[in-house]
Amino acid sequence: MSVSPGKTIMQTTDFLNLLNSSQRQAVEHFCGPLLVVAGAGSGKTRALTYRIAHLILHHQVQPEHILAVTFTNKAAREMKERIDRLFAEREAQHSYGKSFDLLNPYEQTKLRSQVYKTITKDLWIGTFHSLFSRILRFDIEKFQDDQGRRWNRNFSIFDESDTQSLVKDIVTNQLNLDDKKFEPRSVRYAISNAKNQGQTPQDFEQAQSGLRGRTIADVYRRYQAALVQNNALDFDDLIWIPVQLFRQNEAVLNYWHRRFHHILVDEYQDTNRTQYDLISLLVTNGVSSHIFQDWQNRSIFVVGDADQSIYSFRMADFTILMGFQQDFGDGLPDDDTRTMVKLEENYRSTENILQLANHLIENNTERIDKVLKPTRGAGEAVFCHRADDETDEAEFVVNQIRTLVRRHPELHWGKFAILYRTNAQSRALEENLVLHQVPYKVVGGLRFYDRKEIKDVLAYLKAIVNPADTVSLKRVINTPRRGIGKATIDNLEAAAQELGVPLWEILGDDTSAKTMAGRSAKSVIGFAGLIRTWQGQIDALPPSQVVQGVLEDSGYLQDLKLQGTDEAADRLQNVQELYNAVLQFEEENSGGTLVDFLASASLASDLDNLEEESTRVSLMTLHSSKGLEFPVVFLVGLEQGLFPNYRSLEDPAALEEERRLCYV
Repeated sequence: MSVSPGKTIMQTTDFLNLLNSSQRQAVEHFCGPLLVVAGAGSGKTRALTYRIAHLILHHQVQPEHILAVTFTNKAAREMKERIDRLFAEREAQHSYGKSFDLLNPYEQTKLRSQVYKTITKDLWIGTFHSLFSRILRFDIEKFQDDQGRRWNRNFSIFDESDTQSLVKDIVTNQLNLDDKKFEPRSVRYAISNAKNQGQTPQDFEQAQSGLRGRTIADVYRRYQAALVQNNALDFDDLIWIPVQLFRQNEAVLNYWHRRFHHILVDEYQDTNRTQYDLISLLVTNGVSSHIFQDWQNRSIFVVGDADQSIYSFRMADFTILMGFQQDFGDGLPDDDTRTMVKLEENYRSTENILQLANHLIENNTERIDKVLKPTRGAGEAVFCHRADDETDEAEFVVNQIRTLVRRHPELHWGKFAILYRTNAQSRALEENLVLHQVPYKVVGGLRFYDRKEIKDVLAYLKAIVNPADTVSLKRVINTPRRGIGKATIDNLEAAAQELGVPLWEILGDDTSAKTMAGRSAKSVIGFAGLIRTWQGQIDALPPSQVVQGVLEDSGYLQDLKLQGTDEAADRLQNVQELYNAVLQFEEENSGGTLVDFLASASLASDLDNLEEESTRVSLMTLHSSKGLEFPVVFLVGLEQGLFPNYRSLEDPAALEEERRLCYV
């Protein structure tokens, strides 16, 4: 697809006429900083996608110079699809004189392939974690931590269950601590918070005054050493290490600063301080944001709403958004500023709902003033039911759902959502749904990628890509059973630790295996041969063929088939679904490698895979519901001490967050 000046001018006016005046003002902004205060349902995704298209079409910005950060992988996919469709539609009108939908399948495929190759393929759109893990694949070998340690670019990404297991092993086995006083989950949370605040183990220890803090610092130190030994990073490292790398290596920062001329950040109110540092470094090339002035052919465009900030427990800091005007903008009052635009027209909710939301949130003091304006009719009044207890409440909700389905043929179970403050509230609701045979799903339960069989297969793939990943090697060395017992594995690992080498160095050496593994030596050598064989294939074969080959050669598929149980059948089905996910990944990512697929799998969330057309009632926490839309929503448990949470009643700042959560 050509984006020559002559073609750029064509239809640009019509293209922007689809926007309201505020959206258009945001989209037409070219260089310099801009804060877009986007109320709920105000078309922020449209503003973001049209801005990217406008940069390319009107200002001839090359796609590879645009970086767009989204809050979820699902949002990234939606943005890419919208941009793809937008360019495909324009090209269809130009080349064929008719709408894209009226083209035959061959013409549509040809056109979309052309758009992908010339536009969307080179755009950097994704979450903080996915985008900066990609940068680390290029440059992590140029980084060293405060102890002088380094990682290789084939690093593994440990998910939350991997990191929890690692912390638990350090707490209970290495340090012999009481896991009730030093609960591994809370220790892991403390380490995560330290990384999000940019603290090394030494920084963290210096900030502690008591024995507990110094003990957690010791766990943190050992945990970080274990990550290095496994050539692995956790989720927090994917943000924190790029910040350190950019500060440590001016050439690396300068390269990426010159690469990304236009940076867009969605859900800016949900960024934390480390993410802010990352964006600030990229935008200014390390210069203080207060004095940076080199905005020629460069912009920072952030979209967010302080009223929708609900993730403080994840270290999100909405004051980053509140401070944008002082950090990057002109700092002028709302009526005079040229570096802020407000999107206040709401296209999602009815007038009655918006009036209630506006009335609620105006009680907050820490916010940028705005009022959501309805574009739809008044709608039905918001109904409040006072229940005697949670059982009565559940019965009322389920009866309402059943009645609405009977009366309105256009509604089905998937059109309903029940939202609550905490997961514990789902019990009474689930019991009543089961009683009345209403199909439902609990969003935020066990992730697909957390299922045992999926983690087993991924562990094989991680061990092949990154043999230093001892956690993955130990998971599959005797899965399925090969006669390699715990004592043998302990002997092999002890030898590796004594020699100061990864476990793979012992497993992969036949002489060492024969010496250390005893009667299990043949099985150990066979397992090492399997890993070595497929290490030689990952660059020659597409990921799907590697997955298929490993499943067969390892005996994993055959073992599940021989078990012959319903549980094994379910696991087989899940493994097949993983294979389908690899095929889909290949289709959507031309030239994508096994390393790329493993990264996308590690960074997936349960909300990314939420079915768009579900046929079941959705149950979820209010936090999980952010960004989702349902025609009929029930909000349960609105009572003092539950929602708002009792811990917030004496804390004005916490109460404001509870109010924002209800507003969202």
